[in-house]
Amino acid sequence: MNDSKIKTRLARIVMFTGKGGVGKTTLSAATALCCAQDRRTLLLSTDPAGSLGEIFGCDFTEEI
Repeated sequence: MNDSKIKTRLARIVMFTGKGGVGKTTLSAATALCCAQDRRTLLLSTDPAGSLGEIFGCDFTEEI
């Protein structure tokens, strides 16, 4: 196989941590939207308040 056709895919994990009220949810949502423009992106939240749902206009109240 030609070396120019081999693509290396590297996974990147980005975590936003810190005290409450410092903008973690807003920054993570904005970062995910930016990354999703040209790569597969998974955005996870463990926040029981569900702020990501509000940001994206979705209701994530159903439990799995």
